[in-house]
Amino acid sequence: MSRWKTRLVFTSRGTFEVFIKGKGRPFCVTHHYSEFNDSGDYFADSFTDRYKVYLVNLKESGNSTKITYPHELSMFDAVYDLEAIREALGISTWTYGGHSTGGMIGLLYGIHFSASLSSLIIVGSAARKYANSSPACIYHGEHPKFNLMQELIEALKDPHLSPVERARISKERTKLSLHKPEKYDEYFSLPISKKMSASRMNFFIREEMIFDVTRQLRNIMTPTLIMGGEHDVQCPISFSEEIKEGIPHSTFVRFNESNHYPFLEEAQLFKMEIQQFMNKIL
Repeated sequence: MSRWKTRLVFTSRGTFEVFIKGKGRPFCVTHHYSEFNDSGDYFADSFTDRYKVYLVNLKESGNSTKITYPHELSMFDAVYDLEAIREALGISTWTYGGHSTGGMIGLLYGIHFSASLSSLIIVGSAARKYANSSPACIYHGEHPKFNLMQELIEALKDPHLSPVERARISKERTKLSLHKPEKYDEYFSLPISKKMSASRMNFFIREEMIFDVTRQLRNIMTPTLIMGGEHDVQCPISFSEEIKEGIPHSTFVRFNESNHYPFLEEAQLFKMEIQQFMNKIL
């Protein structure tokens, strides 16, 4: 598997580490608290066969700029950072694809900068706080695996973890979000690795408690594809359905054999649905 090309992009809002792979129309991917490297990302890799993908490390991640003020870790600031990166790269419009918290950033992007987006793809995400809103969510205190998930997240914040121990804990955390956890090694078979930005995660935990853009979804004018796994324990599918109801003329796809990772759990169908959507709007 080829590595991603690393580039530092200098903008008016700071310097950002961006990983680039693929050819075709420009396609941006990020996640609120993931720290990427040149091994790539499973979600982003789903698009590199047809698009030129820009995988962005946000502030406090990898070699991107450190913050001066706490608000720079917000999802709203992330949108402005992505806009600065797009402009610095000389790209007029691009597709934004976001999974989970990356999708939450994507919704804000579409609400405030639809003109910058040729299309928007939101996978396994939510338009409002989800942790306290549904006991079907593994971050809700009433979910039977809530405590286990919290223990694993806290463990991953330790910067002194050995690579072996980090990999073990990450595996156990991810298996909680698979419809068929016994297939973990099949799904995650590539030499892709990433870390978690503890500062970004800690800020997100607070921000998520007040996050609600449901009444602003109607402002998204970009062609939007919403995708959700029927068995998603992180962002239950009811939240994807809510996004579909809020965005005019959007398209919704349900993955009946997926939890939080339809791009791995039903990879062939996922790619087919992406291509059908893109063919329809271009």
